[in-house]
Amino acid sequence: MTLTIEGVHAGYGGGTVLHGVDLTVPEGTALAVLGMNGAGKTTLVHTIAGLVKARSGSIRLDGAELAGRPAHRIARAGVALVPQGRRVFASLTVAEHLGLSRRKGEWTVPRVLELLPRLGERRTHRGNQLSGGEAQMLAIARALLTQPRLLLLDEPCEGLAVDLAARVRGVVAELTRTGLTVLLVEQQPEHARAVTDRLVVLSNGVITERGETSTEGVSEISMFR
Repeated sequence: MTLTIEGVHAGYGGGTVLHGVDLTVPEGTALAVLGMNGAGKTTLVHTIAGLVKARSGSIRLDGAELAGRPAHRIARAGVALVPQGRRVFASLTVAEHLGLSRRKGEWTVPRVLELLPRLGERRTHRGNQLSGGEAQMLAIARALLTQPRLLLLDEPCEGLAVDLAARVRGVVAELTRTGLTVLLVEQQPEHARAVTDRLVVLSNGVITERGETSTEGVSEISMFR
């Protein structure tokens, strides 16, 4: 499903974080949003998911307006968020996480475990017994079981060792090959280039650059100005 954002302003309390953001993620493609800490990346995905209310502008999924809807209705419309920091429940086992998230659809528990076999080995382990990489895989699995049409990933490689980050990138790349529409938030251009088709740079709540991930040098300089 195509995501279209036009003129979105959003923020917290009396402050504005996003200043007229425009972007499009065509169906079955992956877009990376790059930026430094404080650029507004998390605010953007939270606004799409309905956790932050857009003050103005439009957020549409295949033409259906999402802006102004509560978060649970946006989730039912097919938007799933993999939050920054994983946020798995410490006291619940992997199997319990998967059971709570499951909805009827193409993504079943066996299919998720085929994509993420390590979780199958850890089904009886609680959230606080998982490594950072395993917890990230569980957060992705949990999102997939809600049957998303649009997957929002907020810095999924943050805090992971190089080999674990590579595994997460591999999973994201596989998801894009299934035809899922993906919006990936990242600080590191190399992570974005490995799994996305296009990228934008967000700086102080404004998109300052757009490009193809195959283009050498795109956004690596402007991102850190």
